[in-house]
Amino acid sequence: MPKDAPTQLDLSDLGPYANALGLTVTAASSDEVQATWQVTEALLQPYGLLHGGAHCAVVETLASVAASIWLGPEGRVVGTTNSTDFYRATGTGERLTSTARPLHRGRARQVWRVETYDDSHRLVAAGQVALQNLRA
Repeated sequence: MPKDAPTQLDLSDLGPYANALGLTVTAASSDEVQATWQVTEALLQPYGLLHGGAHCAVVETLASVAASIWLGPEGRVVGTTNSTDFYRATGTGERLTSTARPLHRGRARQVWRVETYDDSHRLVAAGQVALQNLRA
């Protein structure tokens, strides 16, 4: 682990990449992490729709945050797989809410599912991330 890595997760600053996505954590516990974000022009693909990579990044970020909270000071987590499905296209200005919930939390590995809904409560995307627990 890098010596300059933070010892505690700062939910107001999830790093430059997550900050560029505009993620705002609205709830966080060891059983669920929720964030809101808005589709901006910077997140669009050439056809004017939200880029699927943005969804993948949100899924990875929230699963990692949730897994880190659950593991706590016992160590750190790193993602090993990310599988994200896209169900509904979204465009500029749409506000989204993403929520991470555990599917499995074990000694060496965790698996989290992240679902993203629009303001009309329609499923936009859902993904699953497996993470390795790196115990201190």
